Amino acid sequence: MADHQKIHPMADAEAATSRAPLVPPGSATSEKDTSIRPPAQAPPQRMIPVMQLNPPKKSRSCFCKCFYWTISTLVLLIIIIAAVIGILYLAFQPKLPKYSVDSLKISDLSLNLDFSLSAKFDVKITANNPNKKIGIYYEKGGRLSVWYTNMQLCEGSLPIFYQGHQNITKLNLSLTGQNQYGNTLMNALQQQQQTGRIPLDLNVNAPVAIKLGRLKLQKVRILGECMLVVDSLSADNQISIKASDCKFKLKL
Repeated sequence: MADHQKIHPMADAEAATSRAPLVPPGSATSEKDTSIRPPAQAPPQRMIPVMQLNPPKKSRSCFCKCFYWTISTLVLLIIIIAAVIGILYLAFQPKLPKYSVDSLKISDLSLNLDFSLSAKFDVKITANNPNKKIGIYYEKGGRLSVWYTNMQLCEGSLPIFYQGHQNITKLNLSLTGQNQYGNTLMNALQQQQQTGRIPLDLNVNAPVAIKLGRLKLQKVRILGECMLVVDSLSADNQISIKASDCKFKLKL
């Protein structure tokens, strides 16, 4: 009878399906899968050494330390030198010596047979050392020269002597010279003399050594220039100095 038809439950169908044998890959029943290949492996990448990307920090650190200590040492030395100079300045209160031209006399100013000009001047100078604790040694090689419009007329040596504290010394100097452009120079001097105002330059170059207490320092140079205006250049006559302006500086 139709009413007694046997009905199989769903669970039995699923169990049958689950018990179906699995087909391994590459078998005859999976011919469509034979074209599938495993993916090819990528070539190994070249490893870059770490030292090329990150330079060692130790050498850089050593360089920074050396640079730091060098700069620190230089700064410390500068501070020490500045402090010593400041202490010496306060202790000795140094001042430049002062000079003045007292008189100028011409012993000779004439043309030679070769048209060169011979000149001989006698100059009296006052050197004043205003320092209370500093002495000045005038060393060998000091020179004093007289110029007219950038042409040297004569020159002479400064004496070697020691000038003590707050000392005033009178110097009598004899200057001689010969200029090859005598004819041109003499004509210019004669024309200038008619005006009664003749400009002359006295240049000083004196190597000196400074004495601080009992300590004698290394040599320095006193460079000076005196701008004079005289009334005439007549030989064997006392010349009147109408104007005088002297400037001096110390060169290390």
